[in-house]
Amino acid sequence: MVAWTVVVAGGRGERFGAPKQFAMAGGRPLVELAIDAARGASDGVVLVVPAGSGHEDQLHGADVVVTGGDTRAASVRAGLAVVPPEADIVVVHDGARPLASAALFRAVVAEVGSGADAAVPALPVTDTLKIEQDGAVTATVDRSRIVAVQTPQAFRADVLRKAHAGGADATDDAGLVEAMGTTVRVVPGEPRNLKVTTAADLELIQALVGR
Repeated sequence: MVAWTVVVAGGRGERFGAPKQFAMAGGRPLVELAIDAARGASDGVVLVVPAGSGHEDQLHGADVVVTGGDTRAASVRAGLAVVPPEADIVVVHDGARPLASAALFRAVVAEVGSGADAAVPALPVTDTLKIEQDGAVTATVDRSRIVAVQTPQAFRADVLRKAHAGGADATDDAGLVEAMGTTVRVVPGEPRNLKVTTAADLELIQALVGR
């Protein structure tokens, strides 16, 4: 089966102070590390970058570069638009998750290749979860069935295209697929597969890459 990956690096990094996906670790931009891992399970890679970022003509190891939109979902749709129609599986991965392994990409692709409509990596939640309102705890959540979902997320190409056809927004693509009533399978995630959101996250990833 033909699999393509869309690496979403279209954010402007307002909270971080700069486009975090192009920060350096081990002498390379984070997004290049993400693309390298994607190569292990992909016939092609699309990189989505912010408009006006200066990266529009830099492949960073991808096959195609496109500019993203104002939301994550819009950026995914921009990448999906240039995935060849012969692709059977589309993987979506955050450019700010540089430490996902090639094995994790292969795991989600294999799950879809074996018949699932979608597959996501996830880790069990180990912290106690509570609901807070106005500075007070109102309830404690049963965490036994709660998981923290990561990327890469793999989908049957036709399912993902249908999920995005309505132009809806979501924090991840699996959420759009779930809204269609489609079952999303879960594979074991990786503790090292951290997402850079703050400067402290970047420092940790730089240390891990340095090792």
